[in-house]
Order: sequence, then structure tokens, then C-alpha cells
Amino acid sequence: MTSDQAPVLWPFIATPALPPTGAAMGIDVLAGGTFHADPFGWVLRDDVPVTNPNIICFGKPGRGKSATTKAFILRMMDVGYRTLVLGDPKDEYEPLCRFLGVEPICIGPGLPARINPLAFGPLGDGWEHLDPGQARSRAAIVFSRWLTLVRGLVGSQRVGSAPVPFGPVEEQAVKTALRTLTGYTDAATRLRETTIPDLWHLLSNPTDDLVTACRYATARQLLDETRLLRDALGQLVDGALHGLFDGPTTIDVDWAALIQSLSLSRLMPLGDEAVGIALTCLSSWGRSMRERTTGSDLRVVVRDEVWKQMRLGPDAVKSFDQDLRLSRADGDIQWANAHKPTDLLSVGDSRSQAVTIAKDLLHLTDIRILHGQDHAVATELDTLLGLGPMARDVVTRWAMQGKGRALWCVGDQQYKVQTVLHPLEAQLTDTNNAIAGAA
Repeated sequence: MTSDQAPVLWPFIATPALPPTGAAMGIDVLAGGTFHADPFGWVLRDDVPVTNPNIICFGKPGRGKSATTKAFILRMMDVGYRTLVLGDPKDEYEPLCRFLGVEPICIGPGLPARINPLAFGPLGDGWEHLDPGQARSRAAIVFSRWLTLVRGLVGSQRVGSAPVPFGPVEEQAVKTALRTLTGYTDAATRLRETTIPDLWHLLSNPTDDLVTACRYATARQLLDETRLLRDALGQLVDGALHGLFDGPTTIDVDWAALIQSLSLSRLMPLGDEAVGIALTCLSSWGRSMRERTTGSDLRVVVRDEVWKQMRLGPDAVKSFDQDLRLSRADGDIQWANAHKPTDLLSVGDSRSQAVTIAKDLLHLTDIRILHGQDHAVATELDTLLGLGPMARDVVTRWAMQGKGRALWCVGDQQYKVQTVLHPLEAQLTDTNNAIAGAA
């Protein structure tokens, strides 16, 4: 029989092999060869159905999700990529950082590290040399990023079960205050850095110019109508995260290092909401640091426990959504880790805007890595990802029978992959040290 007839009797491999570029991750079980991961390389090829380099990695705890992440970032270093871990809630990346000669940056109460999420970043450099058009263009990017951050932070606070509203009135007040604080309103040639406490203080003690610019009749009217906004900002200034994200940045990041990691383990006792707020602040700061990247500065941006950020509300989800949308322009590979697909649906009610945006996030990650899951999530996998019964069984059966096994969904192509670790990598990527010590 001919080759087009033979598959009827014998299941030949239908999925075409991927090019041998990027990180050699392990074994393509069905093909028997080496499986290579090259997100940006895939985007540039017409024969690979990928339009963005973003990756989301799902897996039940203990199935090898963290090891796959670390193996990927280690091996992408061989092809010129560096890594930025925007929030490490469990200190999982500390051994890897120290092995590479980098000390992780620890953020927590009483520690010296402080990060200003309202920093200009590289866009503030050389402002005095910009013509008016260039200044307006940069200002639009900076103030848009800040508004996204403040909207997310304010929306993380609750009035009963409802988030604090942040509508056009609040947006106008915040935008006007930020422009005043930085000197943009006065057309300053060099803009001043501002902070969240500065914003809160100006809104609590409005000047006549601020009242007029916000179109209020009196200062008392402004204070009355922005009370919830100011109280929400006040919680961020005087609350559990006091001293962490409310002043000028004190850390000096070596962007030439192979890896940089921001540790949040000291915030874990404060609860998931505090960690989520910290992740939101780091997300905004990280975006500012990457807004003027060059083509040679290739980076994998790792985001762990993203569900904690997304549960803060619709605006926190929008902030993460914006990072994914900008990955092609920034030259970054955004890598997000979560336990299961329904983590994305736990950000609000089933018909809420947050859930709708969270579902759309799956379309902004063309590469999905599915480690082992219990049978209870099989229906969820079918509903959200449209895997089909054969792929679902790979995740709930084959992938559950060994660590590092996963179904890689590269666009609409699927690969059964066994991640293979060098003994040294296995030691650096082991996340069971705490359990082993307790045993």
C-alpha cells in the first residue's frame, strides 16, 4: 500500500517535527527524537502555527512544572536569553540564582529593598532633549502604565464584596495629580519621580489648580467624591505592604546578569492578597524596565502564582493581559505558571468581565504546557482548551505516571514530551527540599 493508505492500519505520526532550534527540552515521545522549544523562532516560521511567544504552564503540584520552567530558562541562556523572575513567592529560584553567581533580591517588611512601581524607567532618560511630539508620545506610554497600575491597586480593595470603583472621575483625578507631581503639567524639561504616597497626599490635600483641572467646584467636593479612591490608596501606603512599594527604588539591578529574581517569600504570611498586590507592583515596574529594550536584549520573564495577582479583580487581570500583548514588541518570552486552567476562571463570577478577559488570556499564549492532572479536571481541559479525548488522556494518564511528562500544545499541534534533566539540573530544580526536611 502507499504511504497515504498505511496510516489507516498503523497510526503514523501526524504532527510534523519542530525545527531543532532553541532549548533542547527532552524527548519527543511519539517521534523518538529530541524536542526543542524556540518560541520566537516558531513565531518567525510560517510552518509552525504560533503567532506569539508567550507560554503558560499548567500542572498539578509535584508533576514537574517548576523543573520544566527552570530547565527552559537554563537552556535558553545558551542561545542568548537572560531571565527575569518577576516575583518568586516560594524562593524556588534562589538555588538557581546562586549557582549562576547572582544573589536574589528579597522584598519584605523590614528589608532594605524597595521598588517604586511609579518609576519612569528608561523612558525618563534624556527627556530634556525630546521635541514636543516625542515628549507627548513617551508621556502617553508612562501615564497609561501608571493608570493601569493604580486602577489595579485600587480595584484590589473591597467595599463589602465589591471592588472599589475606578471610573472616569477617579481616572481624571489620578491622571491630573500624576501629571502635576511629575512636572508634566508645567512642561518641565526633566520630570520628577513620584510615588504612591505622593499621589495619596496630593489627592488628600488638593491644590486650587488640581481642583480646577479636575472640574470640581471646591476642594471639599473633590475630597467627598474621591473618598473611596483616597482610602484605597491609603491602605496601600499604611497597610501590610508599607515600606515596600511606596518610595524611590533602592535596588540596583544588574541587567547584564544571566538571571535576576525578586523574592516574595517574606510576604507569604501576609496572605494571598498581599502577594497579589506585590506581583501587580512588580509587573508594572518590570514593564517600565523593559520599555526601551534593544533587539540584542532577549529575556524570559517568569511569572509564578499568577492567579494570586488575577484574583485581585478585573483591572489586575487587564494588567497581566497587557504584558502578554506587548511581548512581541518587547522581545520578551512571557512564561506564566498556574496549577490548572480553571485558576483563570477563579478571578470572579462566571459572567464577570474578569473571567471573560482571563479566558482570552489563553488566546494570548500560543504555547501551552500541560503537565499531569487528576481526572477531575478532564472536563475543564476539554471546555477551555478543546483538547479532545486522546490529548485529555495524555494529560490525565500518561503525564501522571512520571515527573516532567507533559503535553506541549504549540498552536494546534500537540507533542508528548518527557523533560530530561542533567543530574546537576535535577539538584537545582528540586522543589521538594522543604518536604524532605520535614520528613
